[in-house]
Amino acid sequence: MSRRFRRSALIGSGLATVLVAGTVLVACSPGTSGDSNVAVTGAYIPLPATPGGMAAGYLTVQNIGSGADQLVKVSSPGAKSVTMHRSTDTTMEEVGALPVAAHGKLLLERGGNHLMIMGWTKAPAVGDVLELDLTFARGRTISVQAPVKPLTYRPGS
Repeated sequence: MSRRFRRSALIGSGLATVLVAGTVLVACSPGTSGDSNVAVTGAYIPLPATPGGMAAGYLTVQNIGSGADQLVKVSSPGAKSVTMHRSTDTTMEEVGALPVAAHGKLLLERGGNHLMIMGWTKAPAVGDVLELDLTFARGRTISVQAPVKPLTYRPGS
């Protein structure tokens, strides 16, 4: 075997290894296979009971993708803090993430999962709109406009 042939074979082998490794990395990255495809609907915020006080936020996240996702962060330019909570009959606890199943929904609703909004930059009034920026584990951030509704508002009623 000639030196030139061995060098070419070695270079070709190395190149093939790099290409295969790159293909595996791309195929295993979270954004390429089994993607989530999330949409947010029905966002609203009941008017806080005390002016400028803490408020809850409700919405629905629909995942029409074949991969599960998680809501990992919510922020707003109109509030100092937006946290995610889970409620049961007897407790409410802050959580770091909320799952969104593949082909499923995440409901943030009264008595269940919800957002807590604190430190409004401007005291809210019925008819105001607060921007909520929802960040998902797969890297997507969605901005939604959540209208402030009367404290007694119930969707569909």
